[in-house]
Amino acid sequence: MNQPLLKCEHVDFGYENYDVVKNVSMEINEGDYLCIVGENGSGKSTLMKGLLGLLKPTGGLLTLSGDLKKSGIGYLPQQTPAQKDFPATVREVVISGCLGKRGNRPFYSGAEKEKADMNMERLGIMDLKKSCYRDLSGGQKQRTLIARALCATDKLLILDEPITGLDPSTAQDFYQVIRHLNREENVAVLMVSHDIQNIVVQANKILHLKQTVQFYGPAEEYKKTAFGKEFLGGSNGWSC
Repeated sequence: MNQPLLKCEHVDFGYENYDVVKNVSMEINEGDYLCIVGENGSGKSTLMKGLLGLLKPTGGLLTLSGDLKKSGIGYLPQQTPAQKDFPATVREVVISGCLGKRGNRPFYSGAEKEKADMNMERLGIMDLKKSCYRDLSGGQKQRTLIARALCATDKLLILDEPITGLDPSTAQDFYQVIRHLNREENVAVLMVSHDIQNIVVQANKILHLKQTVQFYGPAEEYKKTAFGKEFLGGSNGWSC
């Protein structure tokens, strides 16, 4: 069996001697589509920062595979108003995903330019490469950011509330793109989303967090749990 891309063994993450997330055990394998859900304040953002390497574990063990250490993680953060108005061309935004690999070189290599073009083609936005990012529709911006993340890596994408602000039709288009990357191209996906009705259909694994792990396993099993039924029933005051 292949080594997991990412594995947590009883991991804690926190700030200033206070652990926000405690005793998390989970793993992400090639081809996984894992969605993290939980109430507001349950530690989802802290866990995501830890998985991205922005926070060091205060306890337990976080292990990355050799492939992931080499390629890195593609990250699609929540979009702020300033980022949505970023004055750059689509191609400039996409190729900036190669910045981590460019190091101190002043210019992008031919291979990096080819990778940016390939990912724009992959996401169906090649005809927009000279367009200004801030003039794009919400769906076009998300495709641009996915292409950017794929320039960083095609092993694992971490997506933070990716459909916020998208209309239902555009959100379904987004899910279709991610599903294709996951199922047809074997890109592992980790998503934090409030869109519980859709993610239990899209994802193959669910992690329900409330400081500690309340559920971790197949999406079909999650639907049968008390947590899953309450979330899917739209209980007031709960947010994924």
